[in-house]
Amino acid sequence: MAVVRLDSEDRQPENNGFVASESAIPKLLWDVDGSVLPFLGGFGKHQKQLVLLTWIPVLFLGFSQFSDYFLLAQPNSTCVYPAVNGTGGAMSANGSRLHVGGENSSDDPGHCLCAAWTYEMRTGLVQNVVTKWDLVCDDAWKVHIAKFSLLVGSIFGYLVMGILADWFGRHLVLIISVVFMLIFGLTVAFSVNVTMFSTLRFFEGFCLAGITLSLYVMRIELCPPGRRFSVTMVASFIVLGGQLLMPGLAALCHDWQVLQAVIICPFILMMSYIWIFPESLRWSLATQQYKKSKRLMYRIAKKNQVNTEADENGIMSELERELPKKPKKTCIVKMVGTRNLWKNIVVLCVNSLAGYGIHHCFARSMMDPEAQETTMFHNFYADYYTMAGIAVASCLALCPTVGFLGRRGGLLMFMIITALASLLQLGLLNLIGKYSLRHDTELRETLNKNFSIAFSIIGMFSSHAVSNLSIFFCTEITPTVIRGGGLGLVLASAGFGMLTAPIMELHNQKGYFLHHVIFACCTLICIICILLLPESRDQNLPETIADGENYTRKPLLPPKKGGEQHLLLTKTEMRDYSKVSETPVQQPPAADSVLDNSTANGVKSS
Repeated sequence: MAVVRLDSEDRQPENNGFVASESAIPKLLWDVDGSVLPFLGGFGKHQKQLVLLTWIPVLFLGFSQFSDYFLLAQPNSTCVYPAVNGTGGAMSANGSRLHVGGENSSDDPGHCLCAAWTYEMRTGLVQNVVTKWDLVCDDAWKVHIAKFSLLVGSIFGYLVMGILADWFGRHLVLIISVVFMLIFGLTVAFSVNVTMFSTLRFFEGFCLAGITLSLYVMRIELCPPGRRFSVTMVASFIVLGGQLLMPGLAALCHDWQVLQAVIICPFILMMSYIWIFPESLRWSLATQQYKKSKRLMYRIAKKNQVNTEADENGIMSELERELPKKPKKTCIVKMVGTRNLWKNIVVLCVNSLAGYGIHHCFARSMMDPEAQETTMFHNFYADYYTMAGIAVASCLALCPTVGFLGRRGGLLMFMIITALASLLQLGLLNLIGKYSLRHDTELRETLNKNFSIAFSIIGMFSSHAVSNLSIFFCTEITPTVIRGGGLGLVLASAGFGMLTAPIMELHNQKGYFLHHVIFACCTLICIICILLLPESRDQNLPETIADGENYTRKPLLPPKKGGEQHLLLTKTEMRDYSKVSETPVQQPPAADSVLDNSTANGVKSS
């Protein structure tokens, strides 16, 4: 029995809400990577200058993202408590744990009756937020709330600013975020108490998210397919450069207020982006803002020294015909009505959440539970630069891996390594202690310690790559009309993963093992889900939600028949109707024909 399927791509229901009919689609204007950018000179002088302008602020973003390591670092503190019956003494406190005369005062009700506090800073600063307001002992929990504030503000910022970037444009969101970043960031330096500090840090994180998201999206939308990943990785290395430079910057500033001001003040330079940085041409075309697009195209052509009159493909002629159309913008909520797009974004959200969440589990496994310091160095700088070195090595390994295996293959490989490191750390160490070396306690503890450190380093290495690649992957498979909202969802998921670190610290690491087990299970689920993702290497960016729906997974083996596996075919193959006989769709069939040859699902059989 032969089966002929009616193609529905070019004949969408009129009330679909997000897919336009074929006759209304400007084919050349929406083919930005294949038609518009080559016509305007490709990756020319204009694009290179704008990409450079997106790299410069990334260094300042790196400073802001890692500032908590210095502003809220716990110092070595000593409490001199009041004299009792003519005698006095000293009490050392690390966080909320109290030690009197070197003994652990676990029976103490938690109240620190201190006449004064003395601190020994380890981060290069003479004073930070903890020492300024004595956030130790009973007030140590306020430090974790201050860490919450920046992360929670970033999560809300990614969600809100992503939607606004799709509705009002990337450029406007960038400028508004910079203005309020200057206002709230500088005000943080003049906080009078920890409550004011935490509140202002929430809004600082909100604005920081807007800058990060808008720059990321504009950078991707400027590049042709072959340059997107390399340009993004350069930005990642610049962020890591900011992380590496932060200890030196803190040592030069001495005081936390000066450090905060030095981190924020360079954003003043971004005020010039009001004039020198234009709106995204890709977003303007996708949202049918053709008058603005016309001005941008002439500006780009002039900068790239391209003659727009030599228009062989008729791009400018098509633009002139489309000028009367009204702008049409799309919200991320339209993603819910799709068939494949929402699944891809949800998979990447879970990958990002698991990557950042389990990264903290591996970092915590390198810590000595008694001393709350790294088991290798017992030094802040050694710990800090070890984390930074692992991140640099991860990015270095990510470049050739993605170049060889592609986005999906690279993400799958690093996720498998993460899952193996997690499972071996959770299971192998227990087996060593249970079935071997039962009588040699010292050797067993040494092996457990060394294996734990080794698996932690491998896990941090791979989980960092998973997180970065998930975010980049999202920008490539999300359509231009909702790219800001899609990227905001994945970045917000990453923020939730990072939020698990201060939550565990607030609860004094209680439930840490269960926390690790849950994220280890998430990595196993992600391995299966990654196989459902499409491969976006060397592919044009999808512009509309319809393009995003067609951006589906390719089969491992090519289909044997052209009429099968419709969703796995390329767009050119899907529109090849030369072998399909014309069917009178508009003409109602005869009654006897309906009874004989039609079925309820619209498939004609013979």
